[in-house]
Amino acid sequence: MRSIHAEPVTGPAPLEPNASLEMRPRVGLSLFWRTFFLLSILLVGSIIAWLQTFRALEFEPRAVQTAQQIATLVNLSRAALMHADPIARVSLIKTLADQEGVRILPREPVDRFESLKSSAMDQRIVDELVTRLGSGAIMASSVNREPGFWIGFRIEQDNYWMLLDRARFSNVGGRTWLVWLITAAGLSLAGAAVIARLINRPLKQLSFAASRVRDGDFDASRLDERAVTSEIREVNIGFNRMAQQLAKIEQDRAVMLAGISHDLRTPLARLRLETEMSVADTDAREHMAADIDQLDAIIDKFLDYARPDHTELKPVSLSEVVESCIYAIQDHEDIRVNVDVSRNLEVLADEVELARVISNLLENARRYGKSPDTGVALVEIVAKSRNEWVLLKVRDHGVGVAPEVLPNLVKPFFRGDSARTAATGAGLGLAIVDKTVQRMGGIFALANTTSGGLAAHIKLQKPKPMPAMPERSHDGRRVEEQPASA
Repeated sequence: MRSIHAEPVTGPAPLEPNASLEMRPRVGLSLFWRTFFLLSILLVGSIIAWLQTFRALEFEPRAVQTAQQIATLVNLSRAALMHADPIARVSLIKTLADQEGVRILPREPVDRFESLKSSAMDQRIVDELVTRLGSGAIMASSVNREPGFWIGFRIEQDNYWMLLDRARFSNVGGRTWLVWLITAAGLSLAGAAVIARLINRPLKQLSFAASRVRDGDFDASRLDERAVTSEIREVNIGFNRMAQQLAKIEQDRAVMLAGISHDLRTPLARLRLETEMSVADTDAREHMAADIDQLDAIIDKFLDYARPDHTELKPVSLSEVVESCIYAIQDHEDIRVNVDVSRNLEVLADEVELARVISNLLENARRYGKSPDTGVALVEIVAKSRNEWVLLKVRDHGVGVAPEVLPNLVKPFFRGDSARTAATGAGLGLAIVDKTVQRMGGIFALANTTSGGLAAHIKLQKPKPMPAMPERSHDGRRVEEQPASA
C-alpha cells in the first residue's frame, strides 16, 4: 500500500550537502581587466625603463656642464681679482655678492670645512673641477658650519673661498621625477583603459549575442556586419549566418513536432480500436493495449523533451504541486511517499513545468527505486529554505546507481542496466527534469545516499518579496507616516 505522511522523515539529513548545487562564485578576471592590467604593466614598465635610461644618459652631461659653469665662474673671478687694484678689488667683491650671489672670502688656516657628500653626481663634479682648476682646488659643503657650495682657490699667494648657491647647480629633485612619473603613469593607465575597452567591446557584444542564442532569442542576437575591423566583421557575419540557420532549424523542429501528435496518435488510436474489436484473446488484447499505451507515453516524452525553452516564472506553492503529483499516483500499489514540505514554502517556477519535474522523479523512483526486500518504492520528498533558494530532495531507498553511471543519467536516451531490463521508457525522464529545472533558473543534480538509494537534488529560486505599497487617503493622496510624539 501507498501512504502519504506530513510528519518529518527519519534517516539521514533531509538535504545532504552536494557541491554541485552550491552557487560558488568563480574567481577570475574579465577579459577587459586582464587586457587593462597587461597594457598597464607594459606601459608603466616602459615609462620606468625610459626614465632610468634618461637619467643615466643625462647624468654625465649634466655633471660636466655643472663643473664647466663653476670652473668658468672661478676662473673669471680669479682673473678679475688678479688684475684689479686693492680698492677696485673690494668693490668687485661687493658687486659679485650683490648682483650674482657669489661671495668671495679670504681663506684662513683655521677654517674648518666639510667635503662634499659622496653622491655620484657630486663626486663626478669634484673630479671634473679638479681637472679644470688643478689639484689645489678644494670643494666643500660647509665652512665654519655655514652650508653652501664652497670652492677653495688661490690668487697668487693668497687663498680664497668662493661661496655659491647650491640650488643653481643641483640636479632635478626626486619629487619632480615622482610627479612626472605619476602624471605619465596616470595618462598611460587612462589610455590603456580606452584601448582595452575598444578591444573587448566586440567580444562583449559577441558574448551577449551568444547568450541570447543559447536562450533561444535569435532576433536579439544579430551583430553589426559593417564593423570597421575586417576580422570582427567576418566573425559577425559568420555568427549571424549561424544564428539564422539555428533559427530555421528550430522553426523546422517546431513544425515537425506539431505534426507528430496527429501523424502518430491517429494510427495508434485506430490500432487500439481495432485491437479491442478484433482480438478475441483477452491476454493478447491487454498486452497489445499496453504496448500502444507505452508508444503513446514515449511520444509524450519526446514532446516534453523538445518543448520550447521559454517559460514564465511566477510564485508557486511547492506543497500544492507536490500534493497534486502524489494524487495522480495514489492508485499505484508499488510506491509509498513521505512528504516534509512546509505549507507556506513558495518557489519561483512554472507550475505545469514543476509538476512535470516531480512527476518524472516519482515515476523514475517507482520504476527503478524499489526496495529489494519489499518490492515497494519508498520515496521521501523534503524541502527546506536556505537564503534566497529552496532546496528540494526526492529520494528513494532502492539499490542506487553505480558511480560511473551516475553522470550519464541526465543524458538524453541513456538508460542504465536496471532500466534496460524493464525497457519501458525512452531514457528521457531525467533528461527532461534536468532541462526543465535549468529553464526555471535552478540546478539539478543526482547523488547516491550514504544509507542507500538515489537522491535527486533540486535548487530553485525563491520569489522576491514585493515592495510595500504606500497607504493612500480617500482622496488619493499618499499618507506619510508621522513620528510618534515624545
